[in-house]
Amino acid sequence: MSGAGGLQEALSALVTVAGRAGVAEDTARGEALALAAALAESAPGAPADWAKAVPDGTTQDFFDAAVRGRRWRGAPTAVLTELVANGSPEKTAYAEALAEVASAACTLGEPTMRVVGNASVAAAAQLRAAGARPMHVGAPGKPLPAGAPGTADPTGVAAPTTAAATATEPAAEAEPESEKSVDELLAELDALTGLERVKREVHRQVAVLRVEKLRTEAGLKSPTITRHLVFVGNPGTGKTTVARLVSGIYKALGLLSKGQLVEVDRSELVAGYLGQTATKTADVVASAAGGVLFIDEAYSLTAGDLGADQYGREAVDTLVKEMEDRRDDLVVIVAGYPEPMAAFIAANPGLASRFRTTIEFENYTDDELTDILVGLAEAADYELVPEAVDAFREILATTPRDSSFGNGRFARNVLEAAIGRHAWRLRDVEAPTTDELRQILAADLSEQPDEPDVPEAPEPPEAPDEPADAAEAKQSDQQQDEQGEQA
Repeated sequence: MSGAGGLQEALSALVTVAGRAGVAEDTARGEALALAAALAESAPGAPADWAKAVPDGTTQDFFDAAVRGRRWRGAPTAVLTELVANGSPEKTAYAEALAEVASAACTLGEPTMRVVGNASVAAAAQLRAAGARPMHVGAPGKPLPAGAPGTADPTGVAAPTTAAATATEPAAEAEPESEKSVDELLAELDALTGLERVKREVHRQVAVLRVEKLRTEAGLKSPTITRHLVFVGNPGTGKTTVARLVSGIYKALGLLSKGQLVEVDRSELVAGYLGQTATKTADVVASAAGGVLFIDEAYSLTAGDLGADQYGREAVDTLVKEMEDRRDDLVVIVAGYPEPMAAFIAANPGLASRFRTTIEFENYTDDELTDILVGLAEAADYELVPEAVDAFREILATTPRDSSFGNGRFARNVLEAAIGRHAWRLRDVEAPTTDELRQILAADLSEQPDEPDVPEAPEPPEAPDEPADAAEAKQSDQQQDEQGEQA
């Protein structure tokens, strides 16, 4: 099934799994629709097809949803993150249902290879977060060839890998996973590519908080140490990835009751009328209680033509109050470019007193970006042949490294485009081998003369204006979300 019907079918399967997991239908459906819009926003005709799956949906609703869903193109969605954090037995089925939504996004509008690449990476991110096996997303309107990952195995025994195949079956009884220890989570942090300065600072912060907790339990006096953090760095340097690990570490230390990560920006904190912003911000903070609230580009609340308005100030004032009221079971991490973030913290005395630890995220080197690309490919069950790796290094050598460079996002974008070209290259191969289905060639990393010439749909700007230097730095990568940089 294609178009809105395919998306409706995938949504139905997702909602069934969400019900078993105790997730509200509206929450699950809204999240899935945002993911589908973010993946398909470059496909001509996608807004109209998407709107058919949404009661009273409009083209503007599509683009608004796409803005919300971009962060999940390379990272687990908010609901999946919470299911994983809570050890839900439905986390794998939910991840598989999201992978089906990603596949359905490829059928919206006119087929484009870029959407196939976006969907493949997004599906892999959802499945990887839940510890599930990756699946390939085929070209729009064309089923995967026999033998492809996610289809029948070579023995001829069908191996269902999606929630659509299991949604009608009762959920099997499953033991919740044992929660990860602090040492296990720190090991995951240490395994990330690069980020040496970040790793040292997180280890130091963990040591300080662990000792503070032990002193309190022993009845000793202990200074109150703020747990809130400021992450500064250019786009794609792993800030969201590290925030997610920090939430788990704080939970393992007993400082947080749940350990989920809730990621928002200005548009999700500020309402359209005076008085509504306080309620909206308080509701967002409440959803993050017990975990970490991650506010990207937080300076948009206090700087610039839009940020300096009374709505932004109302959001900041509410945030400061909520941080105080929930100080025992909430951590807030604010992130963005270095200079605007310094101005943001200085804009409100309440912020300055609560954010005392700043962690700087440095740009990745060529070797680190190559490792990231290879890791992302492996996570999506692809293999870059040595010539493809060499081709990527050549691309890096000729790519300007100004403030608009996307770091890990750049690597993810290259992979998404390569996956699309790989699918186009195999379009006439009736029975490709497993190696052909997995291997990304050097030619897949460069535009081919016989690729379909499908223009990308224009994209509306994201909600607020930013300071001039930050807006210029973000211009070329505002479509991308933070989490594509780690495998």
